[in-house]
Amino acid sequence: MENDIVINWTKFYNENILKIFNNFRENPFNLFTTILDIIIVIFLIYCLIRILKGSRAWQLMKGIAFLIIITALSGILNLKILNSILTGIMNWGVIAIVVIFQPELRRALEQLGTNKFARFFGLDKDIANKTKEDIYKIVIATSELSKNKTGALIVIERDINIQDIISTGIPMDSEVSPQLLVNIFVPKTPLHDGAVVISNNKIAAAACVLPLADDTDIAKELGTRHRAAIGISKESDSIVVVVSEETGKISVAKDGTLIADVREDTLKKILISNVVTKRFTDKINKKKES
Repeated sequence: MENDIVINWTKFYNENILKIFNNFRENPFNLFTTILDIIIVIFLIYCLIRILKGSRAWQLMKGIAFLIIITALSGILNLKILNSILTGIMNWGVIAIVVIFQPELRRALEQLGTNKFARFFGLDKDIANKTKEDIYKIVIATSELSKNKTGALIVIERDINIQDIISTGIPMDSEVSPQLLVNIFVPKTPLHDGAVVISNNKIAAAACVLPLADDTDIAKELGTRHRAAIGISKESDSIVVVVSEETGKISVAKDGTLIADVREDTLKKILISNVVTKRFTDKINKKKES
């Protein structure tokens, strides 16, 4: 057994590590391209971790990393049966991951293509101030809706474009105002049923249809509004504010999770932290680095 381990390690060293060093001696330019290759891979892994961290796919990523390490060790140690089983799991696991975690993977790929990266991870200062003002107006409207126990669903678009959701509603392209938001959700009016989407500091549309979350671990007592809020927050990076028609309680959906029964001051902090502060701070840090 020990001899097999030594033979496998020697073979691995000769065919991989030693070959790489020999290539560097023959062509020093290969060292530069290898370092560049490593830097790019590390950067992509870092971006992937930032996108997936906090989502349910994050636990899966840790499990995949563990499987990769065990599979590599089983090959080096010549554990043939274990290695063949793990290799088979890895091959079929890719298909299973794509099917099970389709929303998370879609969100990650969309986020890589958003203007978040093109605009140095953030907002201009004027836009940040305007967004903060809009948040105050949303909080005022939400508090009024909560007092009157008027059901409401307000989606705040962030970096991932949700034009497909906006197109399901009635176009508005209006300035954000507490009065307009409250009026939209007045019961038995044409626009009250559905969600309001706020995009680019405008009320883009009302009566929008959102995808419903169908997770079995979601509490059964949650209504359609809350399931819709969780659903869109899983498929995009939008922040969703929900007002319960039955209790008047305010909830916030973010990254596929629901923060229930939040107060007015807490709602304001959550929205400013996730919609304004995080992206604006990221831009400042990015400029400092450059």
